[in-house]
Amino acid sequence: MEYDALVLVSFGGPERPDDVLPFLANVTRGRGIPPERLAQVAEHYQQFGGVSPINQQCRDLIAALEADFAANGLDLPVYWGNRNWHPMLADTVAQMRDDGVRRALAFVTSAYGGYSSCRQYQEDIAAARAAVGPDAPLIDKLRQFWDHPGFVEPHADAVRAALGTLDPARRDSTRLVFTAHSVPVTMAAASGPEGGRYEAQLHEVARLVAGIAAPDLPYDLVWQSRSGPPHVPWLEPDVNDHLAVLAADGVTSVVISPIGFVSDHLEVVWDLDTEAAGTAQRLGLDFVRAATPGTDPRFVSMVRELVVERFATADLAGERAPTEGPTPPVDLPPRRRLGTLPVWDTCPAGCCQPTRRP
Repeated sequence: MEYDALVLVSFGGPERPDDVLPFLANVTRGRGIPPERLAQVAEHYQQFGGVSPINQQCRDLIAALEADFAANGLDLPVYWGNRNWHPMLADTVAQMRDDGVRRALAFVTSAYGGYSSCRQYQEDIAAARAAVGPDAPLIDKLRQFWDHPGFVEPHADAVRAALGTLDPARRDSTRLVFTAHSVPVTMAAASGPEGGRYEAQLHEVARLVAGIAAPDLPYDLVWQSRSGPPHVPWLEPDVNDHLAVLAADGVTSVVISPIGFVSDHLEVVWDLDTEAAGTAQRLGLDFVRAATPGTDPRFVSMVRELVVERFATADLAGERAPTEGPTPPVDLPPRRRLGTLPVWDTCPAGCCQPTRRP
């Protein structure tokens, strides 16, 4: 089994003011988001000139991947397709077909399990292939990477650097606050056959990052960027509500670490750098936000490792699989991991189903 390309699959974002509302329409189609909430979010984008940082961050990551691949002898072209805005994934898959790509790997800019963070990207890939037709290349998604050192260690170093900017005399009243995108409670509970995979993985990353960066400090995992109808329960507490609780409890300083994200896109620079920072200022809290991995060389090399890991797994499976009958167990190559939760190359059938909407 040979792979002849890598496609970076991401969320997408507007790149000019006129893109904002059509982009948000793509994001929220069929989700029942109140119009007033869409107007609020549109204004957030307009605060940054109608431009989301995410597309440029994808371009930067692709450039870093191409340089890393070349330096390490990995001859694999890198494509890029988005879920919600140009370059749209179906257009990218069509280009891959025209370029002669037959089987590709997909790296998704989300580290975790769950419907919107994993399964929906699988559905996006399947829909793009269906739109292109029978000649579309096969595309296999790389595994989730929440506990890979190339993801965890940049987050930990960023927390350590953020702590270094705070008053050391207030260390005893400093709190680490890890954030991730909130999801409906029913969706979180349905994230995997055993339930709660999304939350469990995030709790594991919070534990790992805190243990590396500041094992002496207490920490919390909270949520941000809630959307959807107000009557639908989502994961709580919201980061802004939690900051008020911390201030009331005597905390003087907080480091916010957005472990749910791989780069500083709008939900980081608005929801944290603008809204949460403003909340902290009103509460009198010292506030600093830790960086995301972005194009940290360890994160870039992690992508290459995942590709090579899948190459080796595919080769072993090809060598061991019989022409008929059950496939015997395959001795998988070692995976670099820091956590203990289950991980796999191919998601189980029925994994992380979407919740039924009222």
